[in-house]
Amino acid sequence: MFDFVTKHKRLLQIVLALMIVPPFAFWGIQWTQRVGGVGEVAAVGGQKISEQEFTEALRQQQDQLRAMLRGNADPRMLDSPAMRRQVLDGMISQRLLAQHAARNHLTVSDQTLVDTITSIPAFQVDGKFSRERYDIALQNERMSPDQFDAALRRDLVVQQISSAVAESGFVSTSAAAQFARLRAQQREISEQRILADAKGVQIKPEAVRAVYDANPGRFQLPEEVQVEYAVLSADSLLASEQIDPAELRKYYEANLSKYGQPEERRASHILISVKPGASDDDKRKARARAEDVLKNLRSSPGSFAEVAKKESGDPGSAAKGGDLGYFSRGMMVRPFEEAAFRLKPGEISDIVESDFGFHIIKVTGVKPGKVKPFEQVRPEIELQLKKQQAGRRFAEAAETFSNIVYEQPDSLKPAADKFHLAIQTAQGITRQVASVPALNNPRLLASIFSDDSIKNHRNTEAVETSPGTLVAARVTEHKAASLRPFDAVKEAIAKQLAQQEALAEARKRGAALLEELRKGDPSKAAFGASKLVSREDPKGLAPAALSQVFAADANKLPAYAGVDSGDGYTLYRISKVVDVQPDENRERSIQSELGRMSGALEFQSFLEGLRADTSVDVNKEALEQKVQ
Repeated sequence: MFDFVTKHKRLLQIVLALMIVPPFAFWGIQWTQRVGGVGEVAAVGGQKISEQEFTEALRQQQDQLRAMLRGNADPRMLDSPAMRRQVLDGMISQRLLAQHAARNHLTVSDQTLVDTITSIPAFQVDGKFSRERYDIALQNERMSPDQFDAALRRDLVVQQISSAVAESGFVSTSAAAQFARLRAQQREISEQRILADAKGVQIKPEAVRAVYDANPGRFQLPEEVQVEYAVLSADSLLASEQIDPAELRKYYEANLSKYGQPEERRASHILISVKPGASDDDKRKARARAEDVLKNLRSSPGSFAEVAKKESGDPGSAAKGGDLGYFSRGMMVRPFEEAAFRLKPGEISDIVESDFGFHIIKVTGVKPGKVKPFEQVRPEIELQLKKQQAGRRFAEAAETFSNIVYEQPDSLKPAADKFHLAIQTAQGITRQVASVPALNNPRLLASIFSDDSIKNHRNTEAVETSPGTLVAARVTEHKAASLRPFDAVKEAIAKQLAQQEALAEARKRGAALLEELRKGDPSKAAFGASKLVSREDPKGLAPAALSQVFAADANKLPAYAGVDSGDGYTLYRISKVVDVQPDENRERSIQSELGRMSGALEFQSFLEGLRADTSVDVNKEALEQKVQ
């Protein structure tokens, strides 16, 4: 059973990712038909996945990995054949699910679409949906609302299908209980480490030279360049943005609630309620009753609380003499709010009609609003409006920037001057990686190392390295790849060979000692202190060691296990087995986990069935082509 879980753990992660990643995270991945492409990487049921579309998906995956690894990702891993195939398989699966949904007329309601859009944090300000933020975000993505809505609707349908299938997995209570007991079982172990010791190991000079001659690639100094570059982003346009002072004032007055505490009022009311759909006659009778109550209150204002307890149809406030506590604008129905904010403290309103009936309102307290003065918040407003304006202008600026670096290829200065950008420099850049984050993009690096850039020192194209950021570079110095001299690396080679030899010897001695222990001869063993380990709490044991410890036959103790380690060989003595009964909560948790695993397998089978019934053609040459 543990082999089953280990074997399919990656599958579960992939399926759960399809189920829980928010649909809007797929911008630019599976629904980027808006970006043109000439060739195609694959065709799914006649629907093409263009090279441009695949490249955008690959870049987004690379950006996500860089963010997760905080810039420490190996560039070779980011554009490896396995990574490219994984991204393409994901896109193919998305196509298959979308086509299945279309064939079966599956869709998402308009209300679900609206609810999803308004819940997206990127479209919210202070936790509430902002149409302005929504429009700016779509402009930055160069999408129209119709395009985004259609893409999001498709994503939601795909998620519904994947969730429905993947959540169908089931594992029996008895199987989950058995698995939980195995996972909780503890074994008392002690260990003995046999370390590799390279001291005294002699390596012949000819062996060192043979390694050097046979592996020139290992000792190669990579080709590298020095460049100057310019970065255009919405933020870089801020300095040139101008905002009309009248617009600043207008924004301030329209958003006063953002800059302080709004005025609050405390009021009591008497409600003569009217049922929804009441007849005109019923409404006339209710109004007449309210007018009688008001008439009595005019003659005896101090009896408001007592009258409210007797006459009000609002059960929430009647017992408190009609008291509603403090509230600000937007918290009450409009007619009630307008009346309450017109009254002076102690005043009683005329009859106020709302959907609930007829109110008589008395204002009992006022907390004046506290708003930051305009001059205090003006810099904040100006920066916000500049960012919005720069975001809207970025698409046009990006096209102009791209044209200038292309049409004037011998210098970045014209483009930099046009947009008031700083020209920066960077050294030590290789084909695989740049130490400067702004340049660490596969497509940009490929452009930097193109023949035109290196031989002619012309500008690269303007490359979108991340959403809303364009970078153009120009090579100023170039160093060809070269082989490091033998004398500079021979000591390191000799040291490595000595360590390898010592490691092999330590592992050989460890395996021999393990064999002696299993035959019943512990005379050469020197185990340390014992400790209890379990699959859930391995106490620092590496997965390979833990697997060997629990694979050992515990019917005859002590039992022994051994594994290669990075610095030699480690022996383990298993002296005791402790069975632990998990609690019901743990068993239920494991049953749920195994159910998800089963559901993941169901989902994988479902996808394989869709793929078997659909024509899927992959252009291997286009798939293997590196990002240019």
